[in-house]
Amino acid sequence: MRVQGKSIIVTGSGGGIGEGIAKRLAAEGASVIVNDINTSMGEKVVTDIVAAGGKASFFAADVTKSAEVKALVNAALQRHGKLDVMVNNAGWTHRNRPALEVPEDEFDKCYAVNMKSIYLATIHAVPAFRANGGGSFINIASTAGVRPRPGLTWYNGSKGAVITTSKSLAAELGPDNIRVNCINPVFNPDTGLSAEFAGGPLDEERKAKFRASIPLGRFSTALDVANAALYLASDEAAFISGVCIEVDGARCV
Repeated sequence: MRVQGKSIIVTGSGGGIGEGIAKRLAAEGASVIVNDINTSMGEKVVTDIVAAGGKASFFAADVTKSAEVKALVNAALQRHGKLDVMVNNAGWTHRNRPALEVPEDEFDKCYAVNMKSIYLATIHAVPAFRANGGGSFINIASTAGVRPRPGLTWYNGSKGAVITTSKSLAAELGPDNIRVNCINPVFNPDTGLSAEFAGGPLDEERKAKFRASIPLGRFSTALDVANAALYLASDEAAFISGVCIEVDGARCV
């Protein structure tokens, strides 16, 4: 039980990568708050975790709204008495298209969900971490933030911002025993945003194009990312901060 007794929030965990992270952490002993804007999906994840013998509860919150993120953090404190780890997984992308064709509202939403959420998590979770003698942020970024592809320029930029901000926060918050790390997953065709990343339906031709850029010869899975999150959340990573773990099968282009 590598995170036994830890109080952990996982945002955007009603499905996809976030669901995988929440279930993996709960299986290793954490008390998990499953967060999503989709209540039915989030509650289904909680049901699955509890049925498997884990501890979890649901809290609906929009990670782009300050009052709702504050309430989310407070829920962890009220339910678990503390907050040890916050996994900022909630994310969004504009559709794959030329940079000049992305509407302003899609740009705004991309930066709100991917980047402003990190700001709000920091504002509201850091006081809880300080009161607890330390804590850990795990921010789900993307290989797009370090090896960007055309067609996702504004998404790429938002994930690059997450990476740089995480490194800066790690340096600033280290004296408070607060660790900040990133995980950079490669393309996963099973997430709700995969068709947007691909610019259309995920036919075999599109899948083959993405797969060809991954030397290990397969896509990432939610479990791949969840295993990295488990390590960063555990005491095994007590001296790991300011890093990005690339869960990408050595993606080269």
